[in-house]
Amino acid sequence: MKKFYVTNIALLLLSSTVPAQDNGTILFSYTLHKNIRLYSKKSDLAYTKGDIDRGTFLFDSLVKNQLTGTTFDNFSFKRLKKSRLYLNSIKKPVFLITYASWCVPSKGEIPALNKLAQRYGKDIQFIVLYWDRKNNIKKIAKKFNSRIEVCYAHETYNKDAYLVSTLKHTLGFPTSYFLDENLKVVNIKRGGAILTEKATFAKALDLNYRTFQEGLSCLLINVDSHSQRLAKH
Repeated sequence: MKKFYVTNIALLLLSSTVPAQDNGTILFSYTLHKNIRLYSKKSDLAYTKGDIDRGTFLFDSLVKNQLTGTTFDNFSFKRLKKSRLYLNSIKKPVFLITYASWCVPSKGEIPALNKLAQRYGKDIQFIVLYWDRKNNIKKIAKKFNSRIEVCYAHETYNKDAYLVSTLKHTLGFPTSYFLDENLKVVNIKRGGAILTEKATFAKALDLNYRTFQEGLSCLLINVDSHSQRLAKH
């Protein structure tokens, strides 16, 4: 997929009144708000100069040094045929990836997600979040495995403005968020695999599968550890 790393003046929507803590935990949105302006300034400069390595380093540093370990906000997402999905209603680790309907996933990307959801969907909640209106995702939603919750959000919808300004207009898309069963941020990564134009479908599927599986490995370790703790009681 062509990568869109969006930063926007809409960062101003991130209010300085965002609480630092919720039940004694440091919120993801608070930490992101506190660090995003400096990160965006440096990141924009790097990409303007065509320094992709520097841009990647800055993103990875923000994730590792600031965002990992914070608690993801209890965001809620609209679903096509169901009520809103609230993150705190999910009692297992979460893999959330953000897209837009006009930003076409790369070859093999959706099939790779479907295979992973079929394999790990019992232990991990898969969520695909589109930054778009409902009518624009109806068709593409049919391409995803039934174990994947396909959701959508848009600036013009009630209750979505803060969600959009917090995620879309800060870290951009496509972006993958890996959260443990308590919504703690375990990792955040950019999109799927980087492919060459000549990559076959089989090669693209394999690369995307392994790229996403590598990200999921941090959640699977937590699942195994949790299962072992339960077995001892």
